[in-house]
Amino acid sequence: MASTTRYAELSAASAFSFLHGASQPEELAARAAELELPAVALCDARGLYGAPRFYKACKAAGVRPLVGAELDVDGEPLKLLAMSRDGYRNLCRLLTEGALGRPKGEQSYDWGLLERYGAGLHALTRSPSHLARLRSLFPGRFHAELQRHRLRAQEAENRALLRLGVPVLATNGVRYARPTDKPVYDALCCLRWKTTIDRAGRRLEANRERHLKDGAEMARLFVDLPGALAESAALAERLEFTLDDLGYRFPEFPLPPGHDPDSFLKSLVEERAPVRFIPDSPKARAQIAHELAIIAKLGLAGYFLVLWDIIEFCRREKILVQGRGSAANSAVCFALGITAVDPVRMELLFERFLSEERGEWPDIDLDLPSGGQREKVIQHLYAKYGQRGCAMTANVITYRPKLAMRDVAKVMGYSAERVDKLCKGITSREGGSQAGLLEQARAAGLDPAEGRVRKTLALWKRFLNLPRHLGQHSGGMVLTEGRLDAVVPLEPAAMPGRVVIQWDKDDCADLGLIKVDLLGLGMMAAFEAALPMIERHEGVTVDLAALPQDDPEIYAMLGRADTVGVFQLESRAQMASLVRHLPERFYDIVVQVAIIRPGPITGGMVNPFFARRRGREPVTYPHPCLEPILKRTLGVPLFQEQLLRMAMTAAGFSGGEAEELRRAMGFKRSAERMEAVELRLRAGMTKKGIGSAAQDQISKLITSFALYGFPESHAASFALLAYASAYLKVHHPAAFYASLLNCWPMGFYHPETLVQDAMRWGIPVHPIDVQRSGRLCRWEENGVRLGMRFLKGFAHEAADAVEAHAPFTDTWDLARRAGLSAKELDLLAGGGALAGLGLTRREALWQAAKAGRPAGPLFSEYKDISPSPLPEMDAEDETLADYESSGLTAGVHLLAHRRAHLRELGALSIVELESVPAGSSVKVAGLVIARQRPPTARGFTFITLEDETGLAQGIIPPALFASHRAALTAPVLLLEGPLSKAPGHLSVRATALWPVECEGEVPSHDYH
Repeated sequence: MASTTRYAELSAASAFSFLHGASQPEELAARAAELELPAVALCDARGLYGAPRFYKACKAAGVRPLVGAELDVDGEPLKLLAMSRDGYRNLCRLLTEGALGRPKGEQSYDWGLLERYGAGLHALTRSPSHLARLRSLFPGRFHAELQRHRLRAQEAENRALLRLGVPVLATNGVRYARPTDKPVYDALCCLRWKTTIDRAGRRLEANRERHLKDGAEMARLFVDLPGALAESAALAERLEFTLDDLGYRFPEFPLPPGHDPDSFLKSLVEERAPVRFIPDSPKARAQIAHELAIIAKLGLAGYFLVLWDIIEFCRREKILVQGRGSAANSAVCFALGITAVDPVRMELLFERFLSEERGEWPDIDLDLPSGGQREKVIQHLYAKYGQRGCAMTANVITYRPKLAMRDVAKVMGYSAERVDKLCKGITSREGGSQAGLLEQARAAGLDPAEGRVRKTLALWKRFLNLPRHLGQHSGGMVLTEGRLDAVVPLEPAAMPGRVVIQWDKDDCADLGLIKVDLLGLGMMAAFEAALPMIERHEGVTVDLAALPQDDPEIYAMLGRADTVGVFQLESRAQMASLVRHLPERFYDIVVQVAIIRPGPITGGMVNPFFARRRGREPVTYPHPCLEPILKRTLGVPLFQEQLLRMAMTAAGFSGGEAEELRRAMGFKRSAERMEAVELRLRAGMTKKGIGSAAQDQISKLITSFALYGFPESHAASFALLAYASAYLKVHHPAAFYASLLNCWPMGFYHPETLVQDAMRWGIPVHPIDVQRSGRLCRWEENGVRLGMRFLKGFAHEAADAVEAHAPFTDTWDLARRAGLSAKELDLLAGGGALAGLGLTRREALWQAAKAGRPAGPLFSEYKDISPSPLPEMDAEDETLADYESSGLTAGVHLLAHRRAHLRELGALSIVELESVPAGSSVKVAGLVIARQRPPTARGFTFITLEDETGLAQGIIPPALFASHRAALTAPVLLLEGPLSKAPGHLSVRATALWPVECEGEVPSHDYH
């Protein structure tokens, strides 16, 4: 029965208070609705981090979401509630002023800020020292906050506040939704205090009272002060502001005289379309006219002009840029040069990008070279719109399985060693089955039946997906007309020169804030590095926009899965797929990019496609009307656009209705909405005269696959980059490998794998040498000279000094003119970089030790050239020294040194597997350069083995993984099992495996 007591909770904090609250905003909203609370104010610590999600959840639940924040003033908490839109603006500016200009996470608020930005805000406090100031700064807009958590000391504080004769109201100081959430709150508090549950003592609250309570329960607590409850409800009614009205506006583009945004956009498109669309077809002109009409109707011309302006800046600054995502479906975007895919020729669906029915702004992603070039564009926007006119979107870092286990185990008092063991086997994508958790506990030497272990595992599950801290989104920037800090609080990013808003990209979209995604791609940076290198050393100018798309050498390379370093096509799964697909034309690459994705895999589309591709299965269609839509993908739907077109063709949906269908089947799909969607589909198909059997097949395809389908436009944009990277690998391999190495970290593999792949391609790779190397890798005699950037611990400044002063006569000359320390000389010597001075590895170490010793002025020119007494390294020692010093070697592969031992174990080299019949049981050993356990693989683990002759894949069944989990972390593994073969691709399904003894660490790409 609903409570008759009027009460609204005006003091709640969510988990977005980061270690000060334990429940998600959605959990608070749901619980408030259960308790029939009319309104709840979310007052997260130092910001409005959880406000958008709380607003959205409360709107759905029928609870009025009020906006506030809790600040620390004079060492005491003070809550500020937004009464009006002006008050909300002031709250945002106050929070911004307290954060900007200070180190990240060190906000500071004082009475001066409250005086400047206090208008339109209502203050709540439990601090008597605050009340005197609030009387003058917040006249008629403050209350003393009474809370009763059944604590004697707290009640004494309440009596003291009542004696002051100030207005009072009741709150519960909520920190979690339900009493059962208290253990999570305690653990988060321990993390904040950097202590354990055992040591926290009385700092933990004595009971579970800080949960949401209904009016009846609060009335029992405040039976002697009914007015305090009534005042809470009355104040909630006076707080007019919610996030319904932010007052956000996208920036207006400066227009030339005589133009409005629509006319200027039209003039730009008409001027550029004949150059971009070749030939300039009537179909392209009609599509452009259609899009311009919709853009004008929706008032979005200014948005396209702002994006075009960014593209023009990149062109002026010679920065590679390419738009992707659903924007590639737009002929207007292609005409303006925002995207590089011709959507008319590719027959892409514009409504996937923009439609009248969607009622939201389009989303355009711009790919830029990672690093300095992308930063130049970001800083250009800060300069153009001001530090208060634009900011990066935030990225809420949530607790994933491994991080959750690490923090919970610390709180529960386990040693650092035990914490490492508990976390070691957890991969970032594991859901954490009960059996897997118990196995982890046993592997760490714990008894799963013991009480503390059970509580640790239970708490770990409660931590998953809670927000942990606020990071910076990879590239989203929000732009506004006027001041952005009047719409959302801003704060400094960890990176200098960056400002971020307090909301992530999804929250921005929910509240209508428009972001522009400036995404850094390592491959774009590699292109920018490679093209001038090719022109300088090979005398060839490569235009990536004009590459021939029918190069047979490229398709031959793809067909044999020789794709290490090729954008989007280098993973184990892509390699295995390429040899089944055998691409022959550019559209095959578009399909290849899209097919190794969760959608086609979980939707069961991969095997039928390849069976039809190889002629083992006939091409069929659910209904003849769908043949034009599915013909290019052999009757198998692979792309989101195909599913939308299927709904339009088979069920008569409009383009906007089809896009709404896709959105309805999003991640938060409900059974009711899915049923309604299917009813609409079937009604439309019945009207079109499609029979029940075809209806069943079409409905199943659309409703099961729409959630996961990859956009064709996105795949086409990526395919352009994939083809360009393949072109460079085939025709300009030295520049290709040097650029990839210089732009690392990027891609799927560690630099050592790239070096080994280059040498298998016959590209000379020269070792680091103080006489020839720079900080970065260089093109040298149609090969690659490794750069000093790979020497572990060797500072960039030291590498630049060596590069600037080379060549050197001896170690003493190097030390003196490059100004190197003893440690830096030792790093160069240990990495073999002094070979150019005529020194063996041990001679170099001996001389480096002597040259690095400080010498007074009397002995500054003295050189101790006595010979080294140290025994010389053998070839294997040098390889191990290379791995230790730089993680890679330009010399002999480590397993070449071990080949005799591996033969004794019965292991074949990878190249020898080529001559073994498929299905034979074989043994093969290799360095493990990648470990993967994708969620779509039903528990199978995949490892990539590398030896001196090539790469092979190992497939580890779930049972073998469970029994050999620890062994799988070994750097070298020996597998035994049946051999599977395809041209360029070898795999062994392991029935047994053993770690092979190996000194040193070998870099690998694990579980990403």
